Amino acid sequence: MPQLILPLIPEGASRINDLVNVYRDDQRWTYYYGTYPIHYHDPDDQRMFRVVTSQLIESGACRPVHIIKTFGISKSGVDRALKKLRTGGVKAFFEKPVRIKSGNVLTKELLKKAQLLLDKGNTRNDVADVICVKYDTLRKAINTGRLRETKDNETAISKSTRSVADAEAADGIGTACTRVGERVLASIGKCVGAAVHFELCLDVPNGGVLCALPALLENGLLSGAKEMLGTIKGYYSVFHVLVLMAFMALCRIKTVEQLKKKAPGELGKLLGLDRIPEVRCLRKKLDEMSVGDAAELWAAHLSGRWLEDEHEEIGTLYIDGHVRVYNGRLTKLPRRYVSRQRLCLRGTTDYWVNDAIGRPFFMVEKAMDPGLLKTLKKDIVPRLLKDVPNQPTCRELDDNPLLSRFILVFDREGYSPDFFDEMWREHRIGCITYHKHQGASWPREWFDEYKADMPGGETVEMRLCEMGSLVGSAKKSVWMREVRKLTESGHQTSIISTAYDLDLTQLSTRMFSRWCQENFFRYMMQHFDIDRIVEYGDMQFPDTEEVVNPAWRELNKQRRSVLSKLNYRNAKFAKMTLHPVAENEPKKYEKWVKKKAELLEEIENFEQQSNEMLEDIKSTKKHITWAELEEKDRFNRLLPGRKRLTDTIKMIAYRAETAMVGLLKGTAVDSPEARSLLQGLFVMDADLIPDVELKELRVRMHGASTPSANRRIHQLFEILNETETKYPGTDLRLQFELVTQNREKFGRLCH
Repeated sequence: MPQLILPLIPEGASRINDLVNVYRDDQRWTYYYGTYPIHYHDPDDQRMFRVVTSQLIESGACRPVHIIKTFGISKSGVDRALKKLRTGGVKAFFEKPVRIKSGNVLTKELLKKAQLLLDKGNTRNDVADVICVKYDTLRKAINTGRLRETKDNETAISKSTRSVADAEAADGIGTACTRVGERVLASIGKCVGAAVHFELCLDVPNGGVLCALPALLENGLLSGAKEMLGTIKGYYSVFHVLVLMAFMALCRIKTVEQLKKKAPGELGKLLGLDRIPEVRCLRKKLDEMSVGDAAELWAAHLSGRWLEDEHEEIGTLYIDGHVRVYNGRLTKLPRRYVSRQRLCLRGTTDYWVNDAIGRPFFMVEKAMDPGLLKTLKKDIVPRLLKDVPNQPTCRELDDNPLLSRFILVFDREGYSPDFFDEMWREHRIGCITYHKHQGASWPREWFDEYKADMPGGETVEMRLCEMGSLVGSAKKSVWMREVRKLTESGHQTSIISTAYDLDLTQLSTRMFSRWCQENFFRYMMQHFDIDRIVEYGDMQFPDTEEVVNPAWRELNKQRRSVLSKLNYRNAKFAKMTLHPVAENEPKKYEKWVKKKAELLEEIENFEQQSNEMLEDIKSTKKHITWAELEEKDRFNRLLPGRKRLTDTIKMIAYRAETAMVGLLKGTAVDSPEARSLLQGLFVMDADLIPDVELKELRVRMHGASTPSANRRIHQLFEILNETETKYPGTDLRLQFELVTQNREKFGRLCH
């Protein structure tokens, strides 16, 4: 009997699994089950490849994952082939697909309308939504030549093209300096401020920040700027610098130095220029704009405007101090207590005036901090009496003895019955703060449940009780309202106030809304970096400036130390007196008497020291002029100009963002979520499409990550479009559009 020769798998075959292999060469692909060949096909025959692999899977010879890993194909392709085999058999792979001829959906009228929309730069999805046809129908019409793709894409400048042009310009007068003619004219004084001119650009970084321009202008970004900040010479104008700094703040570009990491030409497109100023140039422009008191005058002008515009919401003003810590070496600023770090650090104190939802009105800088009460008397209250609009007339105040001009809210640092009495008697200004010495707790049954509306729109429930209280020392006591809030734990928070015209719940909510100012400080430090030094340098104080006498401060410090030791020994002596040792224990009694005598002697010595120090303090001047200060105790003031200007721009940016948050807030969106959505929107890429004929600048942005975010952004854009804001320096109306991946119709997409 002849011996059978077993077939062998050729060398170089690919292993599919333990049973199945495939050998591939230029002539054919051969499949082996064990050592026997079972199928083969040409290398380019995709149809037979799907037949063979699906049969191997269906017969159980291998699994889909083996085919996917061996041949590197997608799982969806394997699943489709297997489904076709199971439903129609092998012949299903060789049948021609039945094509159903559709009707003529795109009529001549629709084709004409679609072409107009495409010519205006609308996307295929947008055009399909407007003319109410399927996306695939529109795509086929474009592919067959019945429609021509948007002319914007033919003339639009892509980001890659702009990058090449900006780099080539570096061989001339500088990177991205493509407007050579205007720059040359500006250099010889023939051009003051370049003209704003927009080009058709795609995917401009941070283009989404343009949607904040209506809010920035509404909050006074350019109000009075030319008159108060002056005219700066050169290619860049005051308008360019202010808009750039506001856009930087909203995009969280916190310092001028960080612009070195940004493409200057891309940011320049947002200003209608070829590029933004170089860092040294920008610093120089800021110095020119803030020379003298220009920045302070502009800030005062804006605060007056904000107070006038929001007269209905400034019946209550919130005042608090914020310490800007200084770690530099130019000068040794005095130490201040920083509550957020619980340390005494060198720095400058800024006193901010905000409304009930945290929007700032103005800030008073105090390099030599006299304290909240003196700052209120000397700087803040006189300014408010002059600037706060719609104050009651003298006749209205006489007719209603409980009516106040406006109300000030501050923390315990401003606790002073004398100050409360002075503000009410001289100016009819109501004050609210926490009680420093609230005394014994009130009975729990005195408290009732109240519902109160917070300034932010929330409704809260509180257990409150009110009584009249005589606050202060016997000679200078003042009759005030005292309101207490009872918490779940039983703690009672006491509020005192001379705001006699408010009801119980209003008084409570206005005091408990003071957290909005703390949140403002935290947010401004984190997102706008208000503590950063933007100008390096210092200046001397005038000789007439009053400061606390260092000798008086040292004496007062020593006396406080002595009083602390005296109080400790008085308490210890009183304890020994209340708990005497019995005389029938001679050793203990003798030790107790000796210790008590020593304590009494120490108490008398400390009392004598305290009285002597008190006489020295009375004979020492508490305040002296800067000229009388010794050289070793002197320090300089940090340069205020550029810092004051940038802080004002950041205040405008914060107010603009807060206004946009108000447009986004709803039942499903709170303030933190709205701010987060805006932060993402500001740094989103955008297409800039100017239309001279329609006098429009269309800002087209891609969709956000979720449909809900897209809906909110679309609603915001509808409101912004209704304002018909014109880009400053042009007659182009800003129109904002949102391009989404799905085919939802997001409002009006074109004209």
